[in-house]
Amino acid sequence: MRIATWNVNSVRSRLDQLTAWLARSAPDVLCMQETKVEDDLFPHAALAEVGYRAVTFGQKTYNGVAIAAKLGLAIEDVKRNLDDDASDAQRRLIAATIEGVRIVNVYVPNGQAVGTAAFGYKLDWLGRLHRDLLGHGAPDQDLVVCGDFNVAPETLDVHDPRLWEGGLLCTSEERAALKQLLEWGLVDVYRDLHQGEPGLYSWWDYRMGAFRKNRGLRIDLALCTRGLAARCRSAIIDKRPRELERPSDHAPVVLEIA
Repeated sequence: MRIATWNVNSVRSRLDQLTAWLARSAPDVLCMQETKVEDDLFPHAALAEVGYRAVTFGQKTYNGVAIAAKLGLAIEDVKRNLDDDASDAQRRLIAATIEGVRIVNVYVPNGQAVGTAAFGYKLDWLGRLHRDLLGHGAPDQDLVVCGDFNVAPETLDVHDPRLWEGGLLCTSEERAALKQLLEWGLVDVYRDLHQGEPGLYSWWDYRMGAFRKNRGLRIDLALCTRGLAARCRSAIIDKRPRELERPSDHAPVVLEIA
């Protein structure tokens, strides 16, 4: 089973790139973030043409998440947003069970700037995600929490620690919130399979030739329960979509699980 996660940064703006990537890479499941489209306008027909169906949870202009699976795979027990989210809350989580694997797709708030109300909302959101795992998951089940976490887990995941450390995406508070999720019973599979390797990033700023210079951060994560992580044969960051004209600023992360 191949599970991918990708912040597409507007599913309609990148639709040709998305469908071409699906046709070429053929993951069994793709978790998308920042779809930026209401559910009734999601491009289901275009995905069906390349062999996928999707469950969605979107809103206009901002946020939005979706899970696409190959036609023929059942998408079951769909959950939208955190338990205590209001009906008008930002649409940042969708979960489903596919082929016996519980998949939780998240778009963690960015936080805007350290010390702001938005930063507090981010930390609170991560804490509520932890409570959701306590309420709905178990460390011994086949479960993956993946998506754009807007947190670089450690110094190794940052191109220039002197520039980034202590700033947004790299604070001790954000990393502590992420560590709480890991301590619940999750493994950062990509880092587990690429221990100690520098220069492995999933996001690059559009400005100042950041992608060409590989000045990025690894903030797109796939966290698996230990049993599932033990069956993970490979984890890659597919940088090819980021090389295209007018790409998303993120690249897909792809797991292959036995």
